[in-house]
Amino acid sequence: MPLRWQEVALPLFTITLLIVLKYIPATAHLPLSRAAGVVAFGYAAFLALRIIQPEEAMVVDGGWAELRPSMVEYFACYGAAALAAVLLFAVIVMGSAADTTQLVATYIAVLLLAAGAIGIGLAGLFTNTSWNNRQVKHRTALGRETTLDWSDVRSVRPNWRGVTIFGTTGRITFSQFHGGAGQLAKHAATRAMRNAETATKAFAA
Repeated sequence: MPLRWQEVALPLFTITLLIVLKYIPATAHLPLSRAAGVVAFGYAAFLALRIIQPEEAMVVDGGWAELRPSMVEYFACYGAAALAAVLLFAVIVMGSAADTTQLVATYIAVLLLAAGAIGIGLAGLFTNTSWNNRQVKHRTALGRETTLDWSDVRSVRPNWRGVTIFGTTGRITFSQFHGGAGQLAKHAATRAMRNAETATKAFAA
């Protein structure tokens, strides 16, 4: 699946913001240059892992194809969690030597990284999406299952959470970073187009 504009714009915006903050007196003493370096390194790793993201889903028993988390999601989830732990450890150990602004900024970074790791885990690593020639199924990290028949699929649209398949009885959202996500998105779009054509012919008749 090709890169979306958000995947390019977000890191560029973050790096630009950090550079701007470096020239503001109130935040000039913060280690913003190091933060920008971390963001740039992380984005380079993201691009490298995005390139090797599997295009084909894994085929399992019973003729079902299944999406699997990619290295991008593992890197983002566990990398963010590890970085949050390192920053928290640094605050605890060296907190007395830092000023209030640095402590607040570090705590905010820890919270954002931890929230990001949890969000990526819940939305990507611990979900399951599979399909066969009749239906598509999705199970969330909390165990909620949604099943759509392909004959009920009406549209497929990307959004900030990934890709959403809309049906008459519900909807399923899966991560665009899953291995095989592009394959499922194309298959769902084809089914939606066929269903629309069938409905148009039935209405015309």
